[in-house]
Amino acid sequence: MFKQSISKLGKKIALIVGALTLLASPLAMAQNWPTKPIKLIIPFAAGGTTDILGRLLAQQLTKDLGQNVVVENKPGAGGNIAAEFVAQSAADGYTIMLASGSMLTVNPFLYKRLPVNYAKDFVYITNVASGPMLVSVSTKLPVKTLGEFIAYAKTKDLNFGSAGIGSQVHMAAENLTYSANIPATHVPYKGESAAINDLVAGQIDFMVGNLTAATGFAKNGQIKPLAVTSSKRAKQLPDVPTVAEAGIPGFESTGWFGLVAPASTPKTITDKIYAATVKAVNSEALRASLDLNGLTAIVNNQKEFESQVKAESVVWDKVIKGRNISTQ
Repeated sequence: MFKQSISKLGKKIALIVGALTLLASPLAMAQNWPTKPIKLIIPFAAGGTTDILGRLLAQQLTKDLGQNVVVENKPGAGGNIAAEFVAQSAADGYTIMLASGSMLTVNPFLYKRLPVNYAKDFVYITNVASGPMLVSVSTKLPVKTLGEFIAYAKTKDLNFGSAGIGSQVHMAAENLTYSANIPATHVPYKGESAAINDLVAGQIDFMVGNLTAATGFAKNGQIKPLAVTSSKRAKQLPDVPTVAEAGIPGFESTGWFGLVAPASTPKTITDKIYAATVKAVNSEALRASLDLNGLTAIVNNQKEFESQVKAESVVWDKVIKGRNISTQ
């Protein structure tokens, strides 16, 4: 009888030890993170602003974290394809996403069916950067200023390209056409670079693209830059006026980008990602690269990030309804 009791006690102790080991294992993994390469998912095609920013950030994070941060592009459906992939990935910090602001604030109101719940399936870590947009037209259009373009657009059936339905490039153009009271047909692409290439080729008439992706084409004379959407002129194109200067008083539209991870990712890990990102964007090397590409470094904590998303979501919900933008 005594031996049986000892045996039962031993089994209970073994079960308890096993349970504690299982509980301790994720904690130990979180504390030791990272121990292998990290995937940084980019929701748009290579060559666009999100991709450029992601590669700059990945390079600096690799140095700061001591593990390779590998960029992986998963374009399509306004970022929803990448979002679904990340939401279904293990919540262990080894798969994170550089989301555009439009994915978090526009997609929930624009798409009738979403593969993810942007409010519940992700933990918001921090903003990374923001930047203005550039209103550009094909060199085939007989206009030189924003005023001439608006007048011309009221007499023609023009179209504009974007990085996809609901993307920042799409919504900035919708905002411009609404403010200028001009009709235009939206032509969505899987990424900003593909749209710009067609703008260069004259296959589409205009774009309101990210300054980062469009500046080189503007400087080379491949597209005509008419105005920047920021409150001040961009030093990359100092001779290009703001939209407000060029004819639409008060107009301003900027894009931004932030890091998110799958929901339930341990706070110990997201805190490490946040700290590494703050260090990265404050480094002279990354700040210089951002500045060269017309971007401004921005970091905020999780609560501030969530508040920003909520506030902007209210605005875009109204715009989508007011513009009667078709949902998918």
